[in-house]
Amino acid sequence: MTLRKFLSNLRQDTEGGSLVEACLTLPLLFVLVLGAVEFSRVAYTSLEVVSAAKAGVAYGAQNGGLTGDTDGITMAATTDAANVPGLTVLTPTSSYVCSDGSASTGQPGDCSSSHIVQTLTVKTQVQLNPKFMCPEPQTHTPSLAQPHRRACSDGPQLSEMQR
Repeated sequence: MTLRKFLSNLRQDTEGGSLVEACLTLPLLFVLVLGAVEFSRVAYTSLEVVSAAKAGVAYGAQNGGLTGDTDGITMAATTDAANVPGLTVLTPTSSYVCSDGSASTGQPGDCSSSHIVQTLTVKTQVQLNPKFMCPEPQTHTPSLAQPHRRACSDGPQLSEMQR
């Protein structure tokens, strides 16, 4: 068999083409699936962190007298997000203002011509580390109540959800 005939047969032969295509596309498909899994994990954790903060506020707001029960608020928030390891609840805070916009300390009689409006703030946070590590080093620090993730790229990217 001459070289010219061998090259001609090689050019016309299509056996193994599917295998080559599969070898080229499977790594891309694998990376896409891993990215979808990581994104889903971040979205789920974000929803749980937000839900935990809402559960703490709901506990503190019931009957109007539990805003000072910081242990109960913390327990309600952590119980609501039991599937999120490492969830922390910062000290809940209350602020007061009169319904007409004037300042109030929350004491009866502060608002003579209006009523007191109390705002309860519950902040939750969690450190969410990626399950699939990228080769570059982490260069960011997590911030308050912002679940984050890092994507493989030229630099770190944050996917932040706040509540």
